[in-house]
Amino acid sequence: MKKIKIAQIGTSAHSHGTEIWNTLLKQADLFEVAGYAFPENERVKFPDRTKAFDGYREMTVDEILNDPEIEAVTVETEEIYLTKYAIMVAKAGKHIHMEKPGGVDLAGFKELIGLVKEKGLTFTTGYMYRFNPKVREALAKVKNGELGEIYSVEAHMDCKHPADIRQWLDNFPGGMMFFLGCHLIDLIYRIQGEPEEIIPLNCSTGYDGVTADDYGMVVFKYKNGVSFAKTCANEIGGFSRRQLVICGTKGTIEINPLESFAEGGQYAVMNEKYDSAWEASGVIAKSEIYDRYDAMIKNFADLVRGKYENPYSYDYELGLYELIQKACGGCN
Repeated sequence: MKKIKIAQIGTSAHSHGTEIWNTLLKQADLFEVAGYAFPENERVKFPDRTKAFDGYREMTVDEILNDPEIEAVTVETEEIYLTKYAIMVAKAGKHIHMEKPGGVDLAGFKELIGLVKEKGLTFTTGYMYRFNPKVREALAKVKNGELGEIYSVEAHMDCKHPADIRQWLDNFPGGMMFFLGCHLIDLIYRIQGEPEEIIPLNCSTGYDGVTADDYGMVVFKYKNGVSFAKTCANEIGGFSRRQLVICGTKGTIEINPLESFAEGGQYAVMNEKYDSAWEASGVIAKSEIYDRYDAMIKNFADLVRGKYENPYSYDYELGLYELIQKACGGCN
């Protein structure tokens, strides 16, 4: 099958590096990389990230948008610019993979969804836990009723960031809830849908002079229970206890750690309990080693080629974004 000609706008939306770009290069059987663009003065702001692009064509955004041979674009700008550039790509009629969750403007995100829906474009977002093998297994069990009726989901995603990154969170409404909590909200929304009530509890720990909301929490009330997402950028050991707990009337699934680094990628550990005895230990299974981004970008290629229908529809992505905005509403 012919390769998808693709370009990237932005060095990398998050602070870790150039993962999506590197994944495109690694999946050379699927993609022909046309080049990249560094908008918003990114070459000056992020000089440590530019080396990965050496040897490939640097283009302007307009050159990418106006090249009829480029079918798809990965939008990896700084978070506040994501929706802005994704709209440009959509208007140019190209398929889009965009880092999560989008810019901070709801009206802009609605415009984006309207455009990709009108033009029938593939649109995917960088929610990496959608491709975690144990999360996928758990979601399948929820869907086929093995856990019974779901009444609660608990989700944690924590880490320890230095003070400058924690203060940088002030760029977003809700701070850490917008930046990383969106991953957790995606999981809860996928499992339980729209809540009846949303109670945001985002705040600043206040340590090291940081005033941004580096501690994020939101409670979602549903008909038969309460679910919550908690994310903190100031938690020592937080990464190692990232977890997802799904409670149903027939069983409970705990994925803990939600991800743990290993040679060659990451793995997750899942504990399933269907025995109501207090001391039942459950069935514990560790996933294979996988790469966070390989399945995500292969999925994008498959969707562009029309191999199957995207389970995360346009309407789902808009509903999720609206829910994230509400969850970032601050302390009551």
